[in-house]
Amino acid sequence: MTSKNNYHYQNESNRLINPVTETCHKAARKYRLERVRKQLLEKNCSAILLYDPVNIRYATDSSNMQVWTLHNFARYSLVFAEGPVIQWEFHNCEHLLEGNELIDEIRTAINWSYFGAGSRINEKAQQWAGEITDLVRKHGGDNLNLAVDKADLEGLELLQQQGLTLIEGHSLMEEARKIKSDEEIELMRWTIKVCEQGIQRMHDELRPGMTENELWAWLHFENIRNGGEWIETRLLASGPRTNPWMQESSNRVMQEGEMLCFDTDLIGPYGYCADISRAWTVGHVLPTDEQRRLYSLAYEQVQTNMALLKAGLSYREFSEQAWRIPAEFYHNRYCCVSHGIGMCDEYPAIAHQGHDWDSAGYDGVFEENMVVCVESYIGAEGGKEGVKLEQQVLITSQGVTELSNYSWQDSWLL
Repeated sequence: MTSKNNYHYQNESNRLINPVTETCHKAARKYRLERVRKQLLEKNCSAILLYDPVNIRYATDSSNMQVWTLHNFARYSLVFAEGPVIQWEFHNCEHLLEGNELIDEIRTAINWSYFGAGSRINEKAQQWAGEITDLVRKHGGDNLNLAVDKADLEGLELLQQQGLTLIEGHSLMEEARKIKSDEEIELMRWTIKVCEQGIQRMHDELRPGMTENELWAWLHFENIRNGGEWIETRLLASGPRTNPWMQESSNRVMQEGEMLCFDTDLIGPYGYCADISRAWTVGHVLPTDEQRRLYSLAYEQVQTNMALLKAGLSYREFSEQAWRIPAEFYHNRYCCVSHGIGMCDEYPAIAHQGHDWDSAGYDGVFEENMVVCVESYIGAEGGKEGVKLEQQVLITSQGVTELSNYSWQDSWLL
């Protein structure tokens, strides 16, 4: 397995030393804001109103209660193409933005959700819409095109009533986030290193008789203590719960020799995602012949598809050339062949060839400095167990650079 010599330990407690410099961090945040503004100019939008906390983090490098604000509209940003960045912050949280040179003005957020406004929703929404409209007219000049990543219907209607033309902003932000700078890649490498330490901790702690949840907690532990933030899913399963995939960790007691699979979906330091899947046996005992067969096929799918990737390849070409899933495993196939990743799972999601492409596929072109994850799930419909594997890679002109160095089960391969 991965040697601990691959990590830089701060002390005997095995906390990692963060290698990211402030210069690198500042360059990454400046680049991201420039990417957003470039998209606004290309789409002829004066500004974009952001509510998604991941988009706010990308554009302004500010964060506050990220998971809570995913479902509570309690903070938002207005980013102008050629003007200021204005941040509306949750009650008495202005101090969180101290030293953030990207933000020109801080205001207190108007929460017009039912939680925050109750029977006064209409009053608060009118106040909110008036404030946004006044700012667009002040800083946008004659351009009243406002992109919005997400908002409740009532608010959108009020903005339109006040003369603004609303543009769908979610795709704008996905396009901005698609291409990573060298500094962003450094931030991602650090998150992946933290994630790999969590994976290693799970590996070392794994014993028959512990529950799935007890094992999964170690990934959270290593992420949080090394500066990470949260984990988007709980995709860890053992034994019969590995087939079909997408079953989240439970209090099931794991038995020696069972297959164990997991998908990290970890949001680490600086808000970047490490999305890595590996599979072991409980107790790290030798696999059965069937476990080796499943693992070898999943590994072959990941390696074959990684070898295809390069800048200039279209999404359709990649899907058509991708590893052919044997009929035995097609029904339980993973939802996509590959997907983008940055601060979370991102555009694009590449559909499988055939029916999936016809129903959900869309074309595009892989570009240099896109980061993607290559996926595999191998498990027969009605089968006893399955194997989930995934690798995170950087697209280059010649192919890919693997961003995760965590080892595979090479001795299992047929």
